[in-house]
Amino acid sequence: MQAGRIFVCILSAMVGVSLPQVVFASETTHTKHAHHKSTDADKKQDAPVAHAAKTPSTHKARASSKSQSVAKASVAKASPARKVTKAVSKPSEDALELDAAGNPRIQSSAFYVQDVASGQVLLQKNSSVVQPIASITKLMTMMVVLDAHQNLNDVIEVTEDDVDHLRNSSSHLPVGTRLSREDLMHLALMASENRAAAALARNYPGGMQPFLAAMNAKAHQMGLQETHFFDGTGLTKNNVSSARDLALMVANAAHYPLIREFSTSAEYTVDLGRGRNRAFHNTNALVKSSDWQIDVSKTGFINESGRCLVMQAWFNNKQLAIVLLDSVGHYTRIGDANRIRKWLEASANRHPVASGASARRPVSASL
Repeated sequence: MQAGRIFVCILSAMVGVSLPQVVFASETTHTKHAHHKSTDADKKQDAPVAHAAKTPSTHKARASSKSQSVAKASVAKASPARKVTKAVSKPSEDALELDAAGNPRIQSSAFYVQDVASGQVLLQKNSSVVQPIASITKLMTMMVVLDAHQNLNDVIEVTEDDVDHLRNSSSHLPVGTRLSREDLMHLALMASENRAAAALARNYPGGMQPFLAAMNAKAHQMGLQETHFFDGTGLTKNNVSSARDLALMVANAAHYPLIREFSTSAEYTVDLGRGRNRAFHNTNALVKSSDWQIDVSKTGFINESGRCLVMQAWFNNKQLAIVLLDSVGHYTRIGDANRIRKWLEASANRHPVASGASARRPVSASL
């Protein structure tokens, strides 16, 4: 029997025919080595093959199995590379999360985006809900001050009457600070300085009551149906409006060059007296962004209102009023504004209207 096996091997060498089971064992061994690791199923298949690998083979059989094994090893190495590439692929940085209607997912509880010229509503949610508006109030405060045509160079002193005793909010304007009416307007709009706004209202012709009457009269003149004012700072929760009304208010504020200039300046330094210079900064970081072209801007926050932001900005040669109310979190309103910008850029030639859009209203009223 042993002699018969030797004869078969010699005969195979002479005619150049390899034993099939030997070639199969060689391929499997090399392939397994190329993968380094195998699954449990692989191990079950390897067990009988490993025993077969002990069978003697000829020179040609080894050469043939080596060339085929190298090819399989190359394929085995290439497969993980393709998988890795697929796994690490990243979505586009411009990817925007949309809802079922194709509109951006906005986190603010109420918002309103409107084409100023046509009155077309591009986005809205809870736009007629009446809620506190905090320092968005200061836009109306500045319009009323400018309508009175008082001397902008008049020096006004910050007094104890301008200190916030309702919420005890802080201020960078100490009692006794003397600034021009123009400087106080700049700080009230840009840095949302409450004492600056209070001092301006207090120094209105006739005092505070005529000032408040003028604020509400102007709101009525503009057609703001859901807007009422009880102070000039916005510290009281009784100053209320809706997102729809505020779009109209910010569009009207854009008619005042000083409001456009002061509300969008990034920084302003004033002399607080005795050689004390202080730099104030805009509460809306977007005014410094090259991605935005903003005409008017105002932020607001008290606990009852959440974080608010209103702007008039340019997109694709169109003026848009953007209102974001009751945002939770310090950066949510900024994130929402950027989501709206990306959505507008992605759909420049489309004008979808969010479900439940109200009838158009003109956004320019007589001042």
